[in-house]
Amino acid sequence: MGIITDVILPLALAFIMFTLGLGLTGADFKRVFTQPKDFIVGMLSQVIIVPIVGIALVILWGNALTPELAMGVMLIAAAPGGATSNILTSLGRGDVALSVSMTAVTSLLGLLTIPLIIGMSYEYIFGASQMQDFSITRIALSIFAIVTVPVLLGMLLRRLATEAALKFEPIAGKISTGFFILVLIGAIVKERNNVVSYFADAGLITLCLNVTMMVLAFYLAKLIKSGFKQRVAISIECGLQNGTLAIAIGSLLFAGGAYIIPAAIYSLIMFATSLLMVLIWRRHSEA
Repeated sequence: MGIITDVILPLALAFIMFTLGLGLTGADFKRVFTQPKDFIVGMLSQVIIVPIVGIALVILWGNALTPELAMGVMLIAAAPGGATSNILTSLGRGDVALSVSMTAVTSLLGLLTIPLIIGMSYEYIFGASQMQDFSITRIALSIFAIVTVPVLLGMLLRRLATEAALKFEPIAGKISTGFFILVLIGAIVKERNNVVSYFADAGLITLCLNVTMMVLAFYLAKLIKSGFKQRVAISIECGLQNGTLAIAIGSLLFAGGAYIIPAAIYSLIMFATSLLMVLIWRRHSEA
């Protein structure tokens, strides 16, 4: 499994992020200033509230979770929104432009936010005495190499060869989806002997994290009087985490195992819950 963890998985994630970059333009970042209220509540929900809910659930579960599974929950809580959130936002008749902007900015900010969240979580779960074996710098460098650089390269190609980028983007999207499925299957197959017990141990907490954040983000946006389309976008963005990134970090830092199981389970659960919410929101918009 070494070549999968060390080579194929990072390359798959890099290509997925490159595809995200292909779809970005300057307007996606200007939206931060043209829709500041919606963007700020979405960012706060994604970067601050998701990890807080994650660690609160880890504390609530207590000894029912092994430290490895608890850390796995925090890996998915630290991840930014996934690119598929844009598609599901469209299906839910939400603000796709806002969703794209949030995905782009949280992915790039992940260079700073993910190492901090994972570092603090690791210290809490394993204790300060274990921190000497943990490298925040290594996480930051890994994210820079497999997330930040590919996104920027995708944006650069879009800027310099717009026509070619637009033609390649749909193909790249399909390839990215294939990569995501392969990564997910690989994570489950690697732990196939333990996956049933892991699902029993981590299935409920990942479901609670997913549903809690989708509902909480939706009503936080409603509290500041965001429009319905914006609430849909923010809710989906906070519910659909970048599972591939969480699995990649878990594999690179901890050699996979139980650490990546919550991300794999979450990646399965989030699509089911999101599709259910999409159906509800579509009926609401038609009413």
